[in-house]
Amino acid sequence: MANQITEETIEYVSILAKLELSDEEKEQARKDMGNMLDYIDMLGELDTTGVEPMSHVFPVQNVFREDVVTNGDGSRETLKNAPEEKDDMFVVPRTFD
Repeated sequence: MANQITEETIEYVSILAKLELSDEEKEQARKDMGNMLDYIDMLGELDTTGVEPMSHVFPVQNVFREDVVTNGDGSRETLKNAPEEKDDMFVVPRTFD
């Protein structure tokens, strides 16, 4: 295992994650983190020459529709229900002086 995770690193990560770990859990977390880093190192050894960088494994397309107003905003109808309105806005009681 090339990546050695220290006890201080485990303590720091557990504080950040707000976890209380037993000694056995800390030891297991240290081993797991070391294995993860070893795996990342192994991936770094792969020859990626000619591999186009991508953000997703599968092709991603914009699935959003165009933003088209179909029924208007309805503000006039809404203001008809207001007890009082002024300049196309609701008039409400003051909440502070």
